[in-house]
Amino acid sequence: LTAQGHRVFAPTLTGVCERSHLDSPSVDLSTQIHDVVNEIRWKDLENVVLVGHSYGGMVISGVAEQVTSKIASIVYLDAFVPADGLSLGDLGGKVDASPFTPPIPAARFAINEADRAWVDSKMTPQSTACFTEKIKLTGAYQRIARKAYIRAKNFAGFATTLERIRSDATWKTYTVDCGHDVMIDKPDELTNILLELI
Repeated sequence: LTAQGHRVFAPTLTGVCERSHLDSPSVDLSTQIHDVVNEIRWKDLENVVLVGHSYGGMVISGVAEQVTSKIASIVYLDAFVPADGLSLGDLGGKVDASPFTPPIPAARFAINEADRAWVDSKMTPQSTACFTEKIKLTGAYQRIARKAYIRAKNFAGFATTLERIRSDATWKTYTVDCGHDVMIDKPDELTNILLELI
């Protein structure tokens, strides 16, 4: 994407990866929505192609509520697409009974074998509150002109989500023949799709 002249931002959410030292049971979905909203606001970003992967679908749905005018396209990358008042746990996502939910192994996401160990080495536990907080939505993401759903064919988790979205003509849908982490398994194909949505 940068080679095509686009600016790319990949903010790390509070409490995970290089920001794992900030994790606490008080980190929740709202915290992580604010992470991305502030990235957009403080960097004066406009015409954003906002992409959320997996749980990130919860995050970008909340982001759209606060900075709709800044978003040109919203892209759910093999991701949850919530309705108002639902949590990730309500949608069938993994939720641990303890304050922190451990990561799911890469093999369960059908990520290519060559990259599985590397992916697992980058995974960190996440505050369970991220997965139990019920999101508050007015439907702002539905009002964004360009909406897309990208489905990873080799991971069964979001088959029904894709079918539901396909019935709405305001969405573009794509299917990629790979595991859940499309950006790792098929980065070039994903890049080409995103270029269509800019």
